[in-house]
Amino acid sequence: MQTLDDLLATGVAGRTVVVRADLNVPLDASGSTTTPAPVITDDGRIRASVPTLTALAQAGARVVVTAHLGRPKGAPDPALSLAPVAARLSEVLGAPVPFATDLVGPSARSTVAGLSDGQVALLENVRFDPRETSKDDAERAALAAELVDLVGPESQSSAAFVSDGFGVVHRKQASVYDIAVLLPHYAGYLVTAETAVLRRLTGDPERPYVVVLGGAKVSDKLGVITALLAQADTLLIGGGMAYTFLAAQGYGVGDSLLQADQVDTCRELLASHPGRIVLPDDVVIADSFSADARTRVVPVDAIDDGWQGLDIGPATREKFAEVIGGARTVFWNGPAGVFEMAPFAAGTRAVAEAIAASSSFSVVGGGDSAAAVRRLGIDESGFSHISTGGGASLEYLESAARAPGAPGGAELPGIAVLES
Repeated sequence: MQTLDDLLATGVAGRTVVVRADLNVPLDASGSTTTPAPVITDDGRIRASVPTLTALAQAGARVVVTAHLGRPKGAPDPALSLAPVAARLSEVLGAPVPFATDLVGPSARSTVAGLSDGQVALLENVRFDPRETSKDDAERAALAAELVDLVGPESQSSAAFVSDGFGVVHRKQASVYDIAVLLPHYAGYLVTAETAVLRRLTGDPERPYVVVLGGAKVSDKLGVITALLAQADTLLIGGGMAYTFLAAQGYGVGDSLLQADQVDTCRELLASHPGRIVLPDDVVIADSFSADARTRVVPVDAIDDGWQGLDIGPATREKFAEVIGGARTVFWNGPAGVFEMAPFAAGTRAVAEAIAASSSFSVVGGGDSAAAVRRLGIDESGFSHISTGGGASLEYLESAARAPGAPGGAELPGIAVLES
């Protein structure tokens, strides 16, 4: 796999470089009379894109950034415009970032044509075009060809593509995969760093190796649970998925999130890996899914009908922290509870603080976990690495487990194409 350093070594001054970044940041679109525009609530992914963009700009490249925001279903949606992202990117780069109000239309063409050496421009949400996520290879290839055409026929021979959006490398999409087929392609600093960290987890991790998994549904993480059970020493299970595992142990879970069709699978996992899957002993239950609901802490065998579990309890926090404290390697993906609501944030905070306080090599697997670290004000320096790609991180680890001995992530389209 060629890297950004390989590209920079060839000289990029005056050349156009298309960069696929991951700028899919959370927005608060509620607005107000004083702030009517959407507000970025966590700019972590924008800041993570800066090293690659800065290196290219300082080397004199004309940088064209493609990215997505949300799931606009293949049509323009003003609520999901990248305009606020362009404004924030300008601030973190310390230089104006011209913004094209379309993807491959007149605004994009004029914006790219007007770039000076060392300037960075951002195109509108790539997912506004249905071809980006199409399952039809020809449709995706057509969009990729139009993106390449933006650099102009006279520049195409010197143009290059840099993949720096780790959060989308598990997607076979036009701006991730197909454009890399058409242009000389390189891994940006973020993709290089992310894959290096995950290779460390899939190679020979220092033990004990503890994985903390949360989130809503067992079905979303069944593949990676199975994969990690072949690698990790202990899996700590929290979040909504814990209640399906508790149901598999015969406990009633009241109105807690439950995937009834996964109970047998969870029962089999518990039976085939005795003692390695650690579940909550107590939980915080509420009489409604609300920040002002009535709450109680109860043992897992005492969840009443009409009540739902929304966080792990204090005894479980202590137990999880003890296991984490004895680990040499920790991977965490998924909150332990509904951390966005103050009454149910203590479990996620306890997990984050235990990992940050440990001396382990620790990886936060992106997504809600990374957002929780920042929202709860946990010092990011306490973690060895905070990933930008939740789903990509999980699929990378699962891919490595499916092909023991092979490089991790070999089955991820956005990684495989960079290796071709």
